[in-house]
Amino acid sequence: MTNEIALSIFENKALIASLAAWFVAQTLKAIILTVKTKKFRFDLYALPGGFPSSHSATSIALATAVGMIYGFGSAVFAIAIVMAFYIIYDARVIRGAASEQAQSLNRLISLLNSEFDEGKDIEKVKEVIGHSIIEITVGGLIGIITAFVIVHGIWV
Repeated sequence: MTNEIALSIFENKALIASLAAWFVAQTLKAIILTVKTKKFRFDLYALPGGFPSSHSATSIALATAVGMIYGFGSAVFAIAIVMAFYIIYDARVIRGAASEQAQSLNRLISLLNSEFDEGKDIEKVKEVIGHSIIEITVGGLIGIITAFVIVHGIWV
């Protein structure tokens, strides 16, 4: 029975589409940042924010795959699309506000560091947290395309 469960997980096209969309979005993000910085680091796969949004890619891939598999009128699609909305809303609005606060805090830290020359600067906080509309849109497109490829068996 355990083998049947494991096999069914690997046959779950909605799950595969979601994971594949995340991987595609994070890989594109890592490539873009590697080109910009001229240095590849594996931790680029864990960075929040940036282009494209893996939040929207993952959640839209799940909702799209669920809609194609169970029907766009199904309750399970409704659940997936509402969850996608909240995930994207959080990535844009809530985390976007946190990003703006981080920028303000870093300006204050710069002022403090220039005021007090004790040889030990206060460390700045990460500013890239939320997503812009274009990052979300491209992530969503990656999610839709990935779901179509996975569900219709073009790739898997």
